[in-house]
Amino acid sequence: MAGILTGLYSGAEVARTERLPSRWRLGVARLMSLIVLSPSLLILSVFVYGFAIWSFVISMTSSKLAPKYDFVGLDQYFALWSMDRWHVAVSNLVIFAGLFISLSVGLGLLLAIFLDQRIRAENVIRSIYLYPMAISFIVTGTAWKWILNPGLGIEKLVRDLGWTSFSFDWVVNPNMSVYTLVIAAVWQSSGFAMAIFLAGLRGVDQEIIKAARIDGAGPWLIYRAVVIPILRPVFLTVLVILTYQAVRSFDLVVSLTGGGPGFSSDLPATFMYQFAFSRNRMALAAASAMMIFMTIAAVMVPYIYSELRREARNER
Repeated sequence: MAGILTGLYSGAEVARTERLPSRWRLGVARLMSLIVLSPSLLILSVFVYGFAIWSFVISMTSSKLAPKYDFVGLDQYFALWSMDRWHVAVSNLVIFAGLFISLSVGLGLLLAIFLDQRIRAENVIRSIYLYPMAISFIVTGTAWKWILNPGLGIEKLVRDLGWTSFSFDWVVNPNMSVYTLVIAAVWQSSGFAMAIFLAGLRGVDQEIIKAARIDGAGPWLIYRAVVIPILRPVFLTVLVILTYQAVRSFDLVVSLTGGGPGFSSDLPATFMYQFAFSRNRMALAAASAMMIFMTIAAVMVPYIYSELRREARNER
């Protein structure tokens, strides 16, 4: 009996001795991870969260050219929403985001379905579709500004071919200028949506599609009733990313229309820039920045929450 107890005690000591180094190594690994990540976390805290808090504080003051810390409450927000230019920017954002997101998603999905048919030269065609994503929005806006310019773009080309009454002056038309932003943005981002959808399509279980074919479903019904519902998380990802791009659009507007004619193609981001750096109304610009921030948060927070819930369900 004593021998058995001695053996059990020795075994426990050995197990505890083996566990200690493992726990020690785990602690060291966590400490090293924290040390490595701490500079990035510090920079993120200062330049993202710190400046977001600072912008909120400034939006509660009467700051103009330089920061001033006299509390005026929500006066800047009331002033912001009483401005016609801000209403134009918000209306343009609704039009731009609605058309940009819906067209990019629709065109991207169609291109992905087309490439999913295992066609010849798929790699070449996919590269062509993705090429615009390698270009900055500044370059995209400049190129489309030339293309849409009535004096040297599409209008001039068609008129030189003999159709002298043809007119396509959207880029200088106050009522249509915002739609030129949609054209350029869809051209650049639909390839990105295509790539995400194609990755999702290639991940669909082929056995499910084979079963649907055996049941007599045609290609249209398979995609509508089987494939697209499976791609719901992919749709959510694409929608969130495109919405984020639409809300923060600045460089495309600056390079393509400059916010004009007048301020007819202004978006909230260009409004914020103009009032912060051209009109020296820092507090009002900070208030508009907080409205942009809250719009992005309203999109991102539910998405992050749903992703965390989905990961938690998968771990169970």
